[in-house]
Amino acid sequence: MKYWYTLHTKPNSEYRVAATLQQQEIEIYLPETPPLRQGQKRQPFFPCYLFMHTDLAIVPAWRWQWTPGLRGLVAFDGVPVPLSGQVIALIQRRLAEMEAAGPGPVHPFKPGDTVRITNGPLRDMLAIFDGPTTSSQRVQIFMTFLGRASRVSVDVSELEKAPGRVLAVEPPRRPRRTRGRGRRIRTE
Repeated sequence: MKYWYTLHTKPNSEYRVAATLQQQEIEIYLPETPPLRQGQKRQPFFPCYLFMHTDLAIVPAWRWQWTPGLRGLVAFDGVPVPLSGQVIALIQRRLAEMEAAGPGPVHPFKPGDTVRITNGPLRDMLAIFDGPTTSSQRVQIFMTFLGRASRVSVDVSELEKAPGRVLAVEPPRRPRRTRGRGRRIRTE
């Protein structure tokens, strides 16, 4: 009987493994992320994983086992774990819903812009906008906190553009005393 199985691939090898197995007439499902922005390239939704629909009792292991870029079949105690067709259908339905919703909200910020946090415990603090994270609603900012520049992830709705520029505050450094390997620097 045919079941869905999860394949574990090497990093960035999902498309190569999928193409190779499809040439061998094995049914493959590689879920892809809907683009967050216009013109963004699609990427695997589950990096390093894809799904194979086959009957392992009929299809010999050599047909898929030695595929370039494939690490193996996900198994527990050496037994491959079959997935229900309902799980695959749920993934397909949720990805279709995400696709129908379209790209995430467009924000007016560019990397390097000075922003002010409007809500939460960091309210009224200034930061430097870095860019979006994987979620369409979250973005990353750099802020000086306790004398260090820290990367913080916040909701894009909690930011507003701020005038001016944030200066990074760095702790004072001690002057170097050696050139390395114990060779002293002479100060005359």
